[in-house]
Amino acid sequence: MCGSNMLAPLPAIVPAVQKATDAVIFLHGLGDTGHGWAEAFAGIRSAHIEYICPHTPVMPVTLNMNMAMPSWFDIIGVKASIEQEVKNGIPSNRIILGGFSQGGGPISGVNRDISVLQCHGDLGPLVTLMFGSLTAERLKTLVNPANVTFKTYGGMMHSSCQQEVMDIRQFTDKLLPPID
Repeated sequence: MCGSNMLAPLPAIVPAVQKATDAVIFLHGLGDTGHGWAEAFAGIRSAHIEYICPHTPVMPVTLNMNMAMPSWFDIIGVKASIEQEVKNGIPSNRIILGGFSQGGGPISGVNRDISVLQCHGDLGPLVTLMFGSLTAERLKTLVNPANVTFKTYGGMMHSSCQQEVMDIRQFTDKLLPPID
């Protein structure tokens, strides 16, 4: 899945209630799986959007003293997920790519007109709020600054919260309204 010889499990998928006309591909963070994010999206899903939450293979990670854990390693698997959704009939302009922590990093070849929602807890010890803010400012130099939204959540560490998940739903619903 991620371009290595190690196989990753099939993604966790939250199917659309109706025929899927849109897709959100959401990448989990280091050491995690897609199941938690699929569960979060199942609670807020829009009827016409399919949510795909891929898993990574397990591999040694330097930050984990070279112990094996789920880890993203390159963009190849993400590209394959996008291509699969296009084959399923969802136009590429109706696909949102998102991620948490390490899962948010492998986005390259950015289209200058894309919309970005960056969410950050104010108590995150792994990636401090200062670095989150600096990232948002850097993103504004890569894409249209008016399209970058940076939201902070009081009392949240390196995790997610219900308000953040609701903000993600509002963001996806705005970008992917139902097709009549």
